[in-house]
Amino acid sequence: MVVRRRARKILIPLMLYSISAGVVGYFMHHAQTGARGAQAREQYEALAADLTKELNGLKTEHGNWERRIALLRSDQIDRDLLEERARVMLGRVHPNDLVIITGP
Repeated sequence: MVVRRRARKILIPLMLYSISAGVVGYFMHHAQTGARGAQAREQYEALAADLTKELNGLKTEHGNWERRIALLRSDQIDRDLLEERARVMLGRVHPNDLVIITGP
């Protein structure tokens, strides 16, 4: 009887602590590696940083296009821009331009 009481006195808390440690370990593991864990958060933050860089690049490109369109829309059209576009569309060159043919 005395041995059983000692065994219960030692084994019951030991089992409760081990079960508690297992549950805590399970949740800690999934908090680190789960679908909403710390590693997934780092991946989402890296993806957000990449997308932010791409967005900033697209905003600068958009600003450049807006500036060029504003030059065409103003009361006085920019002659250089108009001449450049006309040459590209017509496939012509100015007599003073130097043309270097590099191949097909």
